[in-house]
Amino acid sequence: MTEPVPLSPLPHEDLLDYTPTQCSVPLARRRAARLVAEWGQPGLAGDAALVVSELVTNALLHGSLRGRLIRVHVTLGHRTLRVEVCDPRGERLPRPRPVADADEQFGRGLLLVGALATRWGWEPRSVGKTVFAEWDLPTAAVVGVT
Repeated sequence: MTEPVPLSPLPHEDLLDYTPTQCSVPLARRRAARLVAEWGQPGLAGDAALVVSELVTNALLHGSLRGRLIRVHVTLGHRTLRVEVCDPRGERLPRPRPVADADEQFGRGLLLVGALATRWGWEPRSVGKTVFAEWDLPTAAVVGVT
């Protein structure tokens, strides 16, 4: 019988909890942009920042509960950049709305996430949910070839 091969650790990972207030949105956005750029993916930093901003805003509007934090988890693996936003409201699942009218202020966030990321989705948690977006990294970026 062979033993399972342990997974190699992620090259980069960041996890931070935010209070469910509007001031957390720019803090999470700036942190994500800085980390992704520092981790060697400056071309994805702007997209990741915008997606984090949208997902944290959605967590505030649709997933927050008083006294419960919102978690932002950013990982850069060997082949994938992933951002996750966790909130305590598992019964309020994300769904893109039909195309918003030109004069509507809200309703485009998940459409934007879908356009920027390779894929996005959600996963249940024991309490709440995690909404994620992922980008596949170019092969050259994976192996460090320029």
